[in-house]
Amino acid sequence: MKSLFRSEEGKKEIINLYEQKLRGLDIDYNYKIIETTFGKTNIIITGDSTKPPILLIHGSNGCAPIALETYPNLYKDFQVFAIDVLAQPNKSAETRLSMKDNSYGIWIHDIIHQLKLKNVTMAGFSFGGLIILKTLLQNEKNIKEVFLSAPAYIVNGNPLILLFSVFLPMKLYIKTQKVKYLENFLKTLFTEPDNFALKYLAKVFIQFRMDFTPVPVITKEEASQISTPITLFAAKKDIMFPGVKMLKRSKRIFPSLKKVVMLENSKHVQNRVDNYAIEKIILKN
Repeated sequence: MKSLFRSEEGKKEIINLYEQKLRGLDIDYNYKIIETTFGKTNIIITGDSTKPPILLIHGSNGCAPIALETYPNLYKDFQVFAIDVLAQPNKSAETRLSMKDNSYGIWIHDIIHQLKLKNVTMAGFSFGGLIILKTLLQNEKNIKEVFLSAPAYIVNGNPLILLFSVFLPMKLYIKTQKVKYLENFLKTLFTEPDNFALKYLAKVFIQFRMDFTPVPVITKEEASQISTPITLFAAKKDIMFPGVKMLKRSKRIFPSLKKVVMLENSKHVQNRVDNYAIEKIILKN
């Protein structure tokens, strides 16, 4: 199978940034590699094993250390399992799963089974939200509660706006490698500047074969099958998955919607203040 990394040197540069981010967190952790049906999955584990488990699922073009940085205090009440999503620029296998079926759900349940976890809480951002919803659709009996932040798979933004505001700057950066195009991309999606994201995505966009498959949306029939409590955080200024549109549809299709929060000043990627507020709600529950 052709590697998703365009070169070994490029892969090394991306993994070096991964390790740099992880070291910068200054936390106690250990690695665990699970051999799943779809290939090896790298997991970073923090917190006391006697505490309830929570699975953290990062977004597209991300990695587990970013998820751990986003919610740095969860280890106080949970044992945290931050998962490197398959086919992303991280340490897991490069197996690209379909978003049209429940493959992602099968994969997560394989991990939960092998880790021997019970009553699992899940929290995910963006594409991580799609993975969590796929997990619930596959089998939700061992999932206690989920928290979704600006999740994919519920609504999509205007394709023309996305084309000119997101994909065009990305493509221009890939073609020219001029930082101004990458900075425009980040300003559109990030609520506040992120120097690590600038360095990391500068490498990922050039050195990694990204997935541009259109993101599907969950059907009303599928959503009606879910009984696990869902807390949803929508971002009002998010052009990827618009917050107002998301809350409106979510209230209509999810019978198990426990709580909804509109992040009034947030773009797609939340700032530290909103991430702290989200983390506080997760810990409170």
